[in-house]
Amino acid sequence: MGSFLPITVEEMKERGWDRPDFVYVTGDAYVDHPSFGTAIISRVLESRGYKVCILSQPDWKQAQSVALFGRPRLGFLVSSGNMDSMVNHYYVSKKRRPTDAYTPGGVTGKRPDRAVIVYGNLIRRVYPDVPVILGGIEASLRRLAHYDYWSDSFRHSILQDSQADLISYGMGEKSIVAIADALDAGIPVKEITFVPGTVYRTKDPDRVYQGLRLPSYREMKEDPALYAKSFQIQYENTDPIQGKPLLEEYENGWYVVQNPPSPPLTTEEMDQIYGLSYTRKSHPSYESAGSVPAVSEIRFSLTSNRGCFGGCCFCSLTFHQGRTVQVRSHESILEEARCLIGEPDFKGYLHDVGGPTANFRHPSCQKQLTRGVCKNRQCLFPTLCPNLDTDHEDYISLLKKLRSLPGVKKVFIRSGIRFDYLLAEGNDHFLKELVAHHISGQLKVAPEHISDPVLRRMGKPPHAVYESFVQKYRRMNEKLGTRQFLVPYLMSSHPGSTLQDAVALAEYLRDLGYMPQQVQDFYPTPSTMSTVMYYTGIDPRDGSRVYVCKNPHEKAMQRALIQYRDPKNYELVQEALQKAGRQDLIGYDRHCLIRPFPDKKQAVFYQDNPTKKRAGRKKKTIRNVHKKKS
Repeated sequence: MGSFLPITVEEMKERGWDRPDFVYVTGDAYVDHPSFGTAIISRVLESRGYKVCILSQPDWKQAQSVALFGRPRLGFLVSSGNMDSMVNHYYVSKKRRPTDAYTPGGVTGKRPDRAVIVYGNLIRRVYPDVPVILGGIEASLRRLAHYDYWSDSFRHSILQDSQADLISYGMGEKSIVAIADALDAGIPVKEITFVPGTVYRTKDPDRVYQGLRLPSYREMKEDPALYAKSFQIQYENTDPIQGKPLLEEYENGWYVVQNPPSPPLTTEEMDQIYGLSYTRKSHPSYESAGSVPAVSEIRFSLTSNRGCFGGCCFCSLTFHQGRTVQVRSHESILEEARCLIGEPDFKGYLHDVGGPTANFRHPSCQKQLTRGVCKNRQCLFPTLCPNLDTDHEDYISLLKKLRSLPGVKKVFIRSGIRFDYLLAEGNDHFLKELVAHHISGQLKVAPEHISDPVLRRMGKPPHAVYESFVQKYRRMNEKLGTRQFLVPYLMSSHPGSTLQDAVALAEYLRDLGYMPQQVQDFYPTPSTMSTVMYYTGIDPRDGSRVYVCKNPHEKAMQRALIQYRDPKNYELVQEALQKAGRQDLIGYDRHCLIRPFPDKKQAVFYQDNPTKKRAGRKKKTIRNVHKKKS
């Protein structure tokens, strides 16, 4: 393990530096761990001989806060941190979150809303001519014009509003090194227009070779249907082999140009990046303020892969990490595991071995590597592609090696598992390994909904596929003599979901005898297919109209229906059932969701004893989930 990169002038001078090559401005506390983008990008640049100082959570109310290290030799790198600053700050209800997991002690207020824009403008005020390069998820997903949920408006590319020179989008290891080398060679930042995985501005669109012109910002703002059309073009050009440069026109003759993505990393490149000299800790200066909460979530977890060919419409991974899965070698992961085992407070449990989707350990098909990903079809949706490689043997082999390491008691899988992909394996080998060795009593899966029309809008498989998985999972537990249960994650008010769909989901949960502890209300974050549907009312994939639940009260009703047993939701559930014409579900029969009148005694009992059974009814716990159905 190495030492931390400088976060103060004193630490910089201890290294004998007069000034850094780059100042990395981030909205997160400085955590030198490969689960944090700041750590990866700064360590990659360090490995190429560049001097990087970390300016963590500067005071955005003071312009001079960005001048802590003086004028960097090559430029400023700017990121909001591991999360989008608006998602970090606000619930889907737009109420402020009470904590920040990426700040010491979990305190809030250490970063501004729209952090990348604020930091970029601060730097421009102090250093008008120093190159500013944006990166991280906030900039990546706002690289072109986009709908902004928090202001309910259609906004510019973040490149325009931040006054930056370039965006390094996606997983930026390759593009940031190319940018650094170009700047180091004396190439003006305005002339760095040739790097894959970057976005820049120009007034000469004719110089963009084979560029595709998107509708202009003005046109899309006036006609949201054009934004849906533009987004589909963007979606079809997220591949480094087939992707074309995209041009988006703005005021005063400016064009924002998105170059095709960076090529995916090879296994050797992934190994090199994850083998750099990370301390794997938060900076010691934070000890008095308390730990950085996010560190505890990943401290004993291992990143196995990147990218995802799952294609869920509400997920931004296609736009950020791409559809081509990239993996680390077994030896690289095992070496990191040995480091974790040597930690004084390691208790024998590896908390996760995965990535965006844990059981994706290779590209979806070999054609992807030479021809790129398909533009006109998904790998898993609406049905499995016949070319899909469903083999799980490499992942199984990796898990076996990890759990055989001395000092390891258990290896958990807590990243998402695609159950439709698991079913396609055919031989149940991975399912057997999963149930026998890698679950801590319950497996969390994400069917999201039970209505097939809603699932189609989500890009998820039909509900029958999930039911098939439930049956296989139950039978495997019976075969192995284990009692492990499924916990389904569900989403309310996704585009396409009506009150009738929400009622159907409540009936399904009634039949399971299960009320979820957590429900995800659809969150329209930038640059997802679902967010475009939410804003435009159009499915970009086929141009069809989509019902969108935007009214906050109806959203609350859809959410309440999923937790219809909670007495606090009684009035919302009653109103929802009446509006949906389902008064038959209000009564005393077994099929009813609620009684005609709220039971105040029961409500008090539930609130005082939230984990106990309802009076007069059989206790239904998570252990009963799917039992009745099975």
